[in-house]
Amino acid sequence: MADTKQRLVFSIIEFLNQSIEDGTVKADDKESLEVAIQCIGEAFGVDPTDTEQAAQLSTKPATLKNIFDVFIKTREKTKASEATSASESAGSSTASSSSKPKAPSPAVKAEAEKLKQKGNSLMTSKKYDEAIQMYTDAVALDPTNPVYFSNRAAAHASKGDHLSAIGDAEEAISIDPNFVKAYSRLGHAQFSIGDYAASVSAFERGLALEPTNANLKAGLQNAKARVASESRSATRERSAAATTPPAGSGSARGANNLNDILGTMGNLAGAGGPGGGGMPDLASLMSNPAIMQMASQLASNGGLESLMQDPNIANMAARFQNGQMPSQDEIRDLGQRFGGGFGGAGGA
Repeated sequence: MADTKQRLVFSIIEFLNQSIEDGTVKADDKESLEVAIQCIGEAFGVDPTDTEQAAQLSTKPATLKNIFDVFIKTREKTKASEATSASESAGSSTASSSSKPKAPSPAVKAEAEKLKQKGNSLMTSKKYDEAIQMYTDAVALDPTNPVYFSNRAAAHASKGDHLSAIGDAEEAISIDPNFVKAYSRLGHAQFSIGDYAASVSAFERGLALEPTNANLKAGLQNAKARVASESRSATRERSAAATTPPAGSGSARGANNLNDILGTMGNLAGAGGPGGGGMPDLASLMSNPAIMQMASQLASNGGLESLMQDPNIANMAARFQNGQMPSQDEIRDLGQRFGGGFGGAGGA
């Protein structure tokens, strides 16, 4: 799953590049903006020249400006609705009535219906742009009919303009909150742009009005599955980031080196050592370049400190300093314990 922040950054970079190309930005500011684009991309790991990454992060056919326009329109509608509700609760019927479009005459309604029918025929022929124009003309004659907005939402969705579909579906719902088909249009459009949580909400609102609607049920099931999938992916990513040690980290090198050294000691002790006397030939062991290199790495990356935290090893080291050599059994057990415990070649 593409990171939401990276998608936003990619859209910002697209907007800035487009502003450079279409002359929105002055020529004197072009170089500074290009540097800013590069810095933004590097900070969030976004490379607009990477075709594979671009395919994952692109929100086309929607653009950042489209998305922002939809947000502004939705916020303005919300504010207008809140203002209307407040004035109604205060008994201001004049303000309430003036905020709603007037119902057209029967003749005008009939003309709007004809335009809608033409739009439906164009939709059947997959002439989506022409259908959108018919529905737009119908809306101009009768803005009180939610069907015209809902049908235009379907036409926008058919040509891949899901943001416009969302705007029209929400408009249809604002006109008639009980118009079930608009919730279906809204849910499918939100699903198409990857806003699965909002899609779930839209389908649930529709099902609250019509619990047996098969289309809403299927849409809700698909949207919930995507939400669950995103949640699992995010959990796996967080778990992997928390448990995977950085490449070449001291802890990873230390564990491997500790495994090799103690595994070798265990094998030597179990075999009686090169000399077959029951104790490892420490002189031969310490003259082995591979063993010395691993011991040096342990000392440099903190592995020896971790090793000495084991009470058995600390006790053995203290006795060694007092001139008491560890027994064959102690060394063999130590080699098997740590060599085998870290997945190494500890021998019995």
